[in-house]
Amino acid sequence: MKYYTITLLALFVAVTSYAQEPTKRNFIYLEAGGNGLFASVNYERQLTKEPGIGFRIGTGFYSEEAFYLTIPVGINYLFQLKDKNSFIEAGLGLTLARVDGNLFTKSKNSNADHLTNFIPSFGYRKHINERTFWRISATPIINKFGIVPWIGLAIGKAF
Repeated sequence: MKYYTITLLALFVAVTSYAQEPTKRNFIYLEAGGNGLFASVNYERQLTKEPGIGFRIGTGFYSEEAFYLTIPVGINYLFQLKDKNSFIEAGLGLTLARVDGNLFTKSKNSNADHLTNFIPSFGYRKHINERTFWRISATPIINKFGIVPWIGLAIGKAF
């Protein structure tokens, strides 16, 4: 009887300590569209222990008449759904875009060498397992040219 009690106690401690393992709070992901404009690589950090408020930063590109290096930064909030691995994600972002990847100096045409974009986002996020997730979101681009409807698709890893 003593061995059964010790075994059950050890099993209980192992299961509850595994269940209380902290949620992974760091993410790295590739995104097509979204805040990086055409494509980007991003890092995200959840600032709370449970999914909630987070911060992200990345680097990407945009190309139409010229090549632009983009630096997307933003905050987001994850609203957990009934399925513990599914979330509604809402966020606000700012993406700086500089022509020819030239971040720190101005080109001859200073009006055309940079764009500042305000990008709100609203989407669905699914954690496939402990380490992998995907996301789809509406990310309209707001800048000096007006509002452009946009979408973002992302896949990434947690660590």
